[in-house]
Amino acid sequence: MEVSLKSLLDSDGPIITDGAMGTMLFSMGLERGAAPVVWNVERPETIGSVHRAYIEAGAQIILSNTFVANRHNLSRNNLSDRVLELNTAAVKIAQGEANRSDHPVVVAGNIGPTGGIVASYGDVPYETAVDIFKEQAAALAEGGATLFWIETIENLEEMNAALEGARQAAPAIPVVATMSFGTNQNINRTTYGVTHEQAADLLGGGGLTAWGANCGLGLTAVEKAIEGMRAHKPDSPLVAKANAGIPALQNDLTVYPSTPEDMAAFAIAVRHLGARIIGACCGSTPAHIKAMRDALKSQ
Repeated sequence: MEVSLKSLLDSDGPIITDGAMGTMLFSMGLERGAAPVVWNVERPETIGSVHRAYIEAGAQIILSNTFVANRHNLSRNNLSDRVLELNTAAVKIAQGEANRSDHPVVVAGNIGPTGGIVASYGDVPYETAVDIFKEQAAALAEGGATLFWIETIENLEEMNAALEGARQAAPAIPVVATMSFGTNQNINRTTYGVTHEQAADLLGGGGLTAWGANCGLGLTAVEKAIEGMRAHKPDSPLVAKANAGIPALQNDLTVYPSTPEDMAAFAIAVRHLGARIIGACCGSTPAHIKAMRDALKSQ
């Protein structure tokens, strides 16, 4: 059954999100360099099976398969004219699985970065970025999304553009947003030098339903971000979603080292630090989410 995030937040206890979509799709045959969003129309049953596996593992929030479904990213695969089609299809697949669930599930329309550099010195001017995000958010809303989930942003200008675009597209739809820390070998800053405090000031003052950190340089980076954000903005509904460790190449394959047990320990750690919404990112699987859910339930 599909529900709102507010209804979950009104209840007690932690809320579990899903894990990686791309990791799962690559394990199912998606070719490197291919656009995962194409499977929303070419292999919808496969996308649905990933959502279903995460729901069965205990996820209460699932993200649509639309992380790179904006026109700037899609242009790399000559798909920039299919933003509406690919986003609406993704939301409907996720909603179908949520409606078949035996527990309440929130479907979030997932919005990732533009794939360019949003800045005066970058290749994506601010107003262009706003329009890119607005177009995707509008497509997600047309598909039926009742929540926007903006994630893996490292630049304050890009986050502002994403928030503005989402609000212009559908001002009544609530927004969750997270930034990524530690991707420049400094676990306390983003690649663009954004600190926990700067992120907290922007996100905490943005009228968001929840906000926090995702992806980045492993489990510790997200733990530090939650700790820093909580100290700067107490009593905020924080989101913690980490990669399954820092990846390494083994035999030309990207391998993430963190086990389900490692992620379970992470879940407990960030919960104690104040995170309310907890999940995983790149390299994670339903097994990781199940371990996290079980660990949190045992607390």
